[in-house]
Amino acid sequence: MEEIFQENEINKYLKYDFSNLWNTTDNNLIYGIIGDNYERIQIKFTSIKRNKNKTNEYWVSGKSRVKSNICDFKGKITILAINEVKQQRFGVDDEYKDKGIKKQGLLTAIYEFDEDSSQKGSGKFSGRLQSIWYLDKDNLMQYNDIEIDSDGYFNNAFTGAWKSNNSRKEKVCNWGDYRVPNVNCDFDIGSAELSVSEKYQKNGWWIKPKLNWWL
Repeated sequence: MEEIFQENEINKYLKYDFSNLWNTTDNNLIYGIIGDNYERIQIKFTSIKRNKNKTNEYWVSGKSRVKSNICDFKGKITILAINEVKQQRFGVDDEYKDKGIKKQGLLTAIYEFDEDSSQKGSGKFSGRLQSIWYLDKDNLMQYNDIEIDSDGYFNNAFTGAWKSNNSRKEKVCNWGDYRVPNVNCDFDIGSAELSVSEKYQKNGWWIKPKLNWWL
């Protein structure tokens, strides 16, 4: 992520709808871990709607999956800060330079998602979210994938915890687009893209994800 201006421009940008940022990436390219052994968790948002009365809030519905256990969840994303980058980037060979991009920046939010307490293995997700965006020539807020071909690209970094409804125990739980944020260096050994080290492969990573598992 490029260096950002420190001024929080949230009031300038709340007129824009950011909901498409969190549902753009193919679900098979969203990677997550839960627990100290970095077991694989899959997260799918099935609905994201902006709160018309409080435009920094987004109501979210979705499903989580660990091994064969699937839970429904509902909750919200609350935007806390929106910062512009100091220097815009336009991709390989400046391919986006003439596309009329007006601004690029970083969004910071918090999230709280409650899984259905009647379902097996349910709990609550909470933490911090950071997403990169750009404003296009039509004044529409877009998912920033301009640098997607660069090594180490990722977006939508959810970092936080999951707390069991049953035992009340808390586990680290992070997920993101293309990479898992905030993990030990011995977990992801890939340079250009995610590559889970052999040490963790047995924790759900060697199983090919079922397509459309949330349906």
